[in-house]
Amino acid sequence: MDKKFLVLLENIEEKVKKLEELMADPGILKDQSKIQSIAKEHKELSEILSLYNEYKNVSRQIEEIKQLLNSSSDEDLRELAEEELESLKKQREDLEKKIHIALLPKDPNDEKNVILEIRQGAGGDEASLFAAELFRMYQRYAERHGWKTEILSLHPTEKGGIKEVIALIKGKGAYSRLKHESGVHRVQRVPETESSGRIHTSTVTVAVLPEAEEVDIEIKPEELKIETMRASGAGGQHVNTTDSAVRITHIPTGMVVTCQDERSQFQNKMKAMQILRARLKDYYERLEREKIAKERKEQVGTGERSEKIRTYNFPQNRVTDHRVNYTSYRINDIMDGDLDEIIDLLIAKENEEKLANLKI
Repeated sequence: MDKKFLVLLENIEEKVKKLEELMADPGILKDQSKIQSIAKEHKELSEILSLYNEYKNVSRQIEEIKQLLNSSSDEDLRELAEEELESLKKQREDLEKKIHIALLPKDPNDEKNVILEIRQGAGGDEASLFAAELFRMYQRYAERHGWKTEILSLHPTEKGGIKEVIALIKGKGAYSRLKHESGVHRVQRVPETESSGRIHTSTVTVAVLPEAEEVDIEIKPEELKIETMRASGAGGQHVNTTDSAVRITHIPTGMVVTCQDERSQFQNKMKAMQILRARLKDYYERLEREKIAKERKEQVGTGERSEKIRTYNFPQNRVTDHRVNYTSYRINDIMDGDLDEIIDLLIAKENEEKLANLKI
């Protein structure tokens, strides 16, 4: 293991001892808030320390076997020792990877639910039809993980596509698995309406936001302009019969959210506020990272064909993720929600980048 990591782990070992001393301090025990903070840090660091202790134990065993190999001439014993040595080296390598991952800064949003926004980009009807297929893909992926999907806002097209859909995906770790899906998804295929068999290229934009609780972000009533209106477009029997649709404008940022899918103003207002909170949380977090100018565009781009994170080529049965140079020829499986292989590679890439930037 790199010397800088060993130094960091030794420092963690010292820190755990100091935290244990603090946890035994009668003065600290009187402050519940402080003791909870100390206990949380102790738990996190102890998990890393446990891996480090295991790593040191395996390293000791490796050194002992090396000494045995240097001193023994018994061929049978040496053969067994060499097999054990290879096994221990693999074990140490795996532990080193686990330690590196454990040392990475945690994304505080990873365990949160997801607000998923899908919109048709360039390509007209074909883009809207693919938007509907992508939404089904994420619904199926959620089902595979035991997560629940709730539609917050839906704007279908007359031809069975989706102009825009906003959904809540509920489940432990949903954001950690889906956050890399944000961006432009490009589809290449022959539309059913294309008589000459010419391949069309269309795009769909996807945005993945962590769900924001009321405690995550404060929205003052005076910052909101709330309007009611009659629902319009495709929908149930209640459409255009009551003023059930709700449009909320967040005055400081100019963000506008409209919900009309529920029968009551109250339900639509609750859903609109849920979407608004997630968007504002994302907006302000980007402000902190000094990326305000690209706040929404950075996630989903403009929907132009040239901006893409992934391409779905149906004639060649091929899906390519351009960020990790991954290509699969199982397009039907992927469209049915079998995304874990791609997502695992994206998470691994993120971890590699974090490790490269880890300051010790």
